[in-house]
Amino acid sequence: MVEEFIGLAAVLGPVVLVGIFLWFRYRSRLDMQQTIRLALDKGQELSPELIDRLGHPKRSQNYDLRLALIWLAIAFGLVLCGAAAPDPSGNAFRGCLAGAAFPFAIGVAYLLIWRFAGRD
Repeated sequence: MVEEFIGLAAVLGPVVLVGIFLWFRYRSRLDMQQTIRLALDKGQELSPELIDRLGHPKRSQNYDLRLALIWLAIAFGLVLCGAAAPDPSGNAFRGCLAGAAFPFAIGVAYLLIWRFAGRD
């Protein structure tokens, strides 16, 4: 019985997280549209540049660095998880290292993007 709940949680967990992400993105866009409508109803003129900036806010210069640190922290957490696993054969540690290789590579790629991308 418990095993069924584990499988259900493994499937529903990511679905719920994606659903929450999409809901908040929907709400932020709806709030932006309501703000634009309210400004237009009050007679204010909105330039196309202003509407474009409202729809696509500018990212900070260190956005890629933050993503890199998050991905590297996930990889480090996986390595620590493998080191803490009580497995005398070392297979758990090697498996966690293999799993940590992917977030590590993504983190290094974001570090390279942050380092070599032009900043305006």
